[in-house]
Amino acid sequence: MCALALLVLAPTVVRAQCHPPANSHEARLLAFFSVPIAFSADPAAIEQPQGTVRLAFEGALVPQPSASLQHTEYCYTGRAENTGLTRFFGRPRLSLSLPGGAGVEVSYLPPVTVEDATPNLFAAAAWIARPVAYGATLALRAHVTHGTVRGPITCPSSALQQSDPNGSCYGTSPSRDEFSPTIFGAELVGMSQAFAEGRVRANLGVGVNVLRPHFRVGFSDLLGGVDHTTIDVNLVRGVALAGLDVRAGSRCTASAQGYVSFTDAATVRAIVGCALLR
Repeated sequence: MCALALLVLAPTVVRAQCHPPANSHEARLLAFFSVPIAFSADPAAIEQPQGTVRLAFEGALVPQPSASLQHTEYCYTGRAENTGLTRFFGRPRLSLSLPGGAGVEVSYLPPVTVEDATPNLFAAAAWIARPVAYGATLALRAHVTHGTVRGPITCPSSALQQSDPNGSCYGTSPSRDEFSPTIFGAELVGMSQAFAEGRVRANLGVGVNVLRPHFRVGFSDLLGGVDHTTIDVNLVRGVALAGLDVRAGSRCTASAQGYVSFTDAATVRAIVGCALLR
């Protein structure tokens, strides 16, 4: 995402490693784009009866960082990155409700390119839920997300140039950069009847995400130089979620959820799911 070295007249291979501080633009930008990818709770899945297999589809808006945040400052000074690979993030979710209020959920997003982003992401979660007073349910949930998102971030087509061999993005092919989010998280989620005789349920949750993002530049210039600079940061973020689940019949649910990382960004998710087996 940064640190494209100045090109010289002979082919070079750059394999620099950069570890920016937590308050740098580089670290904050990696955390920013971890927000829509985090495998946050689907409360409707948590409340399914024991033995239920549920298939759902999630869609989330990808927020756009500020213009200042898009300019790197530590690994490379003053470089603007291409942060508009896609404005939408979607994935399937498959859950199984187990005895004792427990449950598990998995997701896999295959490498199908949407706009300029090619994901290859796996996520999993497990929870334990208990009923509390007034028909409410309280759940403790742990989750993990791992994989990659590839796209032209350091040198998109719009940034390529062939006039200055000593300048950035001196080439004819966009970069093939790789972002690996790697998120571990835990959430405490409460769910309760809102109105409409139990067909509408409200949910509210708080949690913490441990972020271990990794970024690798992949750019080849016209002189044969190759940049494989990597960026690694270790971050911890507080998060919160709130939403409504609307039940359609006895098997299906549609949900809307707001999800925020207090330090980084907020997104809106929609989840539609139905029980396949009960």
